[in-house]
Amino acid sequence: MGCVYEATQEGAHHFAKRVAIKLIREEYSNEPAFRKNFVGEAQLVADLIHNCIVQTYHLGRALDQYYMVMEYVDGMNLEEFILQHRALGEDIPVDLAAFIISRVCRGLAYAHRALDHRGNLLNIVHRDINPRNIMISIEGDVKVTDFGIAKAINLMYNVEGEILAGKDEYISPEGAAREITDERSDLFSCGVVLAELICGYNIFEVEGKPRETRRQITHMPLPDFQEIREGLSGELTNILTQSLQRNPSDRYQHADLMLNALEEALYSHGYGPTSEKLSLYIKHLFADGKAYDDDLRHGSKSFGLSISDPNNAFKKPTST
Repeated sequence: MGCVYEATQEGAHHFAKRVAIKLIREEYSNEPAFRKNFVGEAQLVADLIHNCIVQTYHLGRALDQYYMVMEYVDGMNLEEFILQHRALGEDIPVDLAAFIISRVCRGLAYAHRALDHRGNLLNIVHRDINPRNIMISIEGDVKVTDFGIAKAINLMYNVEGEILAGKDEYISPEGAAREITDERSDLFSCGVVLAELICGYNIFEVEGKPRETRRQITHMPLPDFQEIREGLSGELTNILTQSLQRNPSDRYQHADLMLNALEEALYSHGYGPTSEKLSLYIKHLFADGKAYDDDLRHGSKSFGLSISDPNNAFKKPTST
């Protein structure tokens, strides 16, 4: 429904700041429902100020077209990060996969507990956590973006029970069943993305068959993650399993709890990944076509940090 442009915000004395401009595509701009959603998103995220969330600076209107001025993230989205590994035939290092999702959980924990100006809990649920809505800067910062179909206590344009909100292959079981969702729905989606980073493919997706994909999300037995990714630690296996429980009561109940579990798994054994390490990895990955130099291969063995055999990388099972 929307498109994003790079732009320059100008000011006095040759002030210039690179920003992103988000607006509704022209073919949808005259639709009241789309315009209402767009304005609602801007109002919702205006006060979400966190280093793991893409910031919104301004909502404007020009020539009867609404636009948002947003933080410009110099980097790529997580989908592009995944696709680059597939193109090179390499596994994503497990510690960096866990680190990325821990930053997503950190942003979600902040959004989930955000208050309005009266001090009331907004009850925000993003509802569209997927690799396209996770940005990674070349400096190693991870940021959640696109609250376009988010819901809050005072923002609910798409009535649950009537529509599907989110991408089929990342939607929670309750979302797929058109039931009421809460913050635990976002954590299931985090689990799906983490599994994709570790396994190299979306474990639920049946390509070109959204209904079958949703059936997999609600009914498919979880795979043996340690069989798919040799050397995967028991700690991360448990995190994947708990985040992907079909019953929300069996998942992490808050993003803080999933964040704490990921950080304990990452750092309890000693030195773990940082934004700087992710930044260096990205620069090699995209500039040199090589994920890790020899001096970057020293990760924790408990996470199976290695580059896989290119002939075996990212082979999705032919049946599920």
